[in-house]
Amino acid sequence: MDTVREPLLVLDGDLSVLAASRSFYLNFHVGAGDVLGRSIFDLVDAQFNIPTLRPRLKAVVTTHAVMDRFEIEAIFPTIGNRTLILDAREVFDEGEGRKTILLAFEDVTDRRAIEDEKAALLKQTEDLLLQKDVLLQEIQHRVANSLQIIASILMMKARLVTSAEIREHLEDAHRRVMSVATVQEHISAAGRAHMIEIRPYLVSLCESLAASMIGDRAAIALKVHSDDSTVLSAYAVSLGLIVTELVINVLKHAFPKDHPNAEVLISYEASGDDWRLVVSDNGVGKPAESVPPRKNGLGTSLVSALAQQLEARVEAISSPNGLKVSITRASLNSLLPQAA
Repeated sequence: MDTVREPLLVLDGDLSVLAASRSFYLNFHVGAGDVLGRSIFDLVDAQFNIPTLRPRLKAVVTTHAVMDRFEIEAIFPTIGNRTLILDAREVFDEGEGRKTILLAFEDVTDRRAIEDEKAALLKQTEDLLLQKDVLLQEIQHRVANSLQIIASILMMKARLVTSAEIREHLEDAHRRVMSVATVQEHISAAGRAHMIEIRPYLVSLCESLAASMIGDRAAIALKVHSDDSTVLSAYAVSLGLIVTELVINVLKHAFPKDHPNAEVLISYEASGDDWRLVVSDNGVGKPAESVPPRKNGLGTSLVSALAQQLEARVEAISSPNGLKVSITRASLNSLLPQAA
């Protein structure tokens, strides 16, 4: 018994101590005279005289029951407040024809203290995250209000100016502010660490673009084809801004006159970490470059910068039957339709 590292007692049928391990004496700061021959319930200032422990040990003696992982808390005179786990088994000595009980003690005081500390830290972390979410919602609310105010000012100025060129620039700025506001509105509810379902996100975004730019002016169909992929909301922001810029560009330039069956198609598909976003139309295509080549516009620069952030490449294919702009991460064979 002296080789056992955890405290161990051997009890007789009356629950008196027949033997104790060396670790029991050391852990509870007692001597053999304080332990041997005495009832378990009288040991160490009667700290084991617990109403719920007594019937459990009696059951081990009388019904061959097993006591597993019985946890107690007690204040011992020399070692203070401790949390112990007790296990008891019956042992039958055939030589002497008597029953004995092996009672083992495991001190889990430090473990419980660590668990309590971890639980407190987890609760504190959850409280901080909740505060962060509240602050983030407040910031998003203020950002949305600010964007609406800016958009209203731009539209008001556009209506007041007499220069057609200045009015066009103001209206273009208004559309871009509204696009940012639309993207922010769709993302704010999920938070930047959450996953966004790409299909309803693109559908909702395109509905907003159609309402603000198409209206009843022209019969232009704005359609979305997407698989059931999900993306991090931080990625969805960039994808939404790319779609917005490309759709604005199409609606401004692809259909200068009445065009039969005018259609803009936004498609998205993914396979693992690879994905492809395509905005295609059946308009007049991109005009031939002038000489010398003109500089890229703001929308083109924004799309290129956003694609670079997503580690994707941009490819534009123009023909008399329309323009197709693909933003692709890695290589993906398209399975979705393009604008006819």
